[in-house]
Amino acid sequence: MQHGVTKEEIEDVFENATDADISLSSGRPVVFGDASTARHLMVVYEQIDADTVYLVTAYEVPRRRRP
Repeated sequence: MQHGVTKEEIEDVFENATDADISLSSGRPVVFGDASTARHLMVVYEQIDADTVYLVTAYEVPRRRRP
């Protein structure tokens, strides 16, 4: 996968999301979460239908701080 992120890590993030937002650069939805590998990841995707997403990119990020 992209940026050394595995399919299993991406699935972990979707199953255990800690935050969601919209990408400022692309306008696409993003989800943040922890993979079972202890990496905190951001996944950018397109929602195809209720059961399907198309992965755009995924990479490790620092934890976001909310005000």
